Amino acid sequence: MRLRKPIQSGFTFLEIMFVVVIIGVLAGIAVQNLSKRAEWSRREATKANMKAIDTALSAYEMKVGDYPSTEQGLEALVKCPSDVEKEDWGDSSYLKDVPKDAWGQKFVYKYPGEHNVDEYDLFSKGRDRKEGTEDDIVNWKKDSEKE
Repeated sequence: MRLRKPIQSGFTFLEIMFVVVIIGVLAGIAVQNLSKRAEWSRREATKANMKAIDTALSAYEMKVGDYPSTEQGLEALVKCPSDVEKEDWGDSSYLKDVPKDAWGQKFVYKYPGEHNVDEYDLFSKGRDRKEGTEDDIVNWKKDSEKE
C-alpha cells in the first residue's frame, strides 16, 4: 500500500504580494481620477459663484447707475454703501452674502478693471491662492485664450 502525500492548497506569499500590488495600482488610478474630478468640480462651483456675483453686479449697475468701486467692494451688493443713496440702492440686498470661491477665499474685485477696462475685473486666485498664476479663474480672456 502506498502512502499519498497530502495535497496542499492555498496561495504562496509571492502570489498574494502580486495581487496586493495590482490592487494598489488600481486604487492609485482611481484616486488620481477622483482628484481630477474634484478639482474640476471646484472650478465649476467657483465659476457658478462668479456668475451669481456677475448677475448681482449687473442689477446693482442698473439701479445705482455704476458698479461699486474697488473700495466699496462686493460688500456693496449686500449692504448699501455709505456714499450711495438708499433710494438708489433699493429696498433689499443684491446678494444674501458675498460668496467665496471653492477654496474658501474671497473673490478679487476691481472697478474699473485692468483687463475689462469699461467694466470690472472679478477673479479667484484658484487652488494655489496666488494672484496672476495659471490656475486663476477670471472674467476676462487670458492670453492663452485669445486669438
